[in-house]
Amino acid sequence: MFEPIAIVGRACILPGALDPSALWELVAAGRDLVGPAPEGRWGLERSEVLCAPGATAPDASWSDRGGYVSGFEKVWDPSGFGVGEKELEGLDPLSHWVLHTAREALRDSGDARAGSGHGVLPGARPRTGAIFGNLGFPSEGMAAFARSVWTGDRRGPGDAAVDPRNRFMSGGTAALLGRALGLGAGAFCIDAACASALYAIKLACDRLHDGEADRMLAGAVQRADDLFLHVGFTALGALSRSGRSRPFHREADGLVPAEGAAFVVLKRLDDARRDGNTIHGVIRGVGLANDGRGKGLLAPSEEGQERAIRAAYEEAGLGPERVS
Repeated sequence: MFEPIAIVGRACILPGALDPSALWELVAAGRDLVGPAPEGRWGLERSEVLCAPGATAPDASWSDRGGYVSGFEKVWDPSGFGVGEKELEGLDPLSHWVLHTAREALRDSGDARAGSGHGVLPGARPRTGAIFGNLGFPSEGMAAFARSVWTGDRRGPGDAAVDPRNRFMSGGTAALLGRALGLGAGAFCIDAACASALYAIKLACDRLHDGEADRMLAGAVQRADDLFLHVGFTALGALSRSGRSRPFHREADGLVPAEGAAFVVLKRLDDARRDGNTIHGVIRGVGLANDGRGKGLLAPSEEGQERAIRAAYEEAGLGPERVS
């Protein structure tokens, strides 16, 4: 039987929403936050990249639409982490999003030390760990570093020096988070493509069930180089030609890239009740299905998805009649 896991903290940085309350308001209002890539984001004129939807052209994109975060600089506070503010300068925004959302999620869970202005010592949270999805695409900072190596030009966007630390991808971000928040139970990233956040939550639950930690941060971040995503998914035939995201819709024609970061704080339900935590939700079962060969990379197996849902219900102790 799956021991219930409580969600006791939440935080996010998403298009149009810099916190969970704003996200809820957007969802309730049915807002569409998809729009064109911000000016200058690609480093090229749109006319140099865009081509007709469905056309085949090297290094081109069918659309420039996506979900983009704005206003993060208004909420970002680099003080109070277990690493100095100077060390955080020059890092890709992806790293800043991870640090901010993880700390805010801890703050939301009632962690008094998560407030800005409180320095964090190594191992300050000995029974807290983190697992989060971080896709293996190059970040904007990593792409700039690679470009500087190829061209010999060490200046990046805005004529700032390219920071070589941004060549480190998911492992480096996880190590930084572990030091910044004093996570004694460790921190690491996974890449399970679009399922990364769900796998992270599952693995975080496993660590709580196994007694390896008493509190876990779980979530995901996505801030890959946006031009890379649009051109890459066009080449794959996966980018939406219409620029609209319509999962499971009969007229769905592909994906629309979007960026953001989100974390939840998880504890065993009994511990959360004992500690008087606010409980935002309860996880009572997790179902996984790795289908292997199927119809193709872009066509998930319906049977595999059904198998995963049934497994989750069974772990929760609910009979087959609740699934059919």
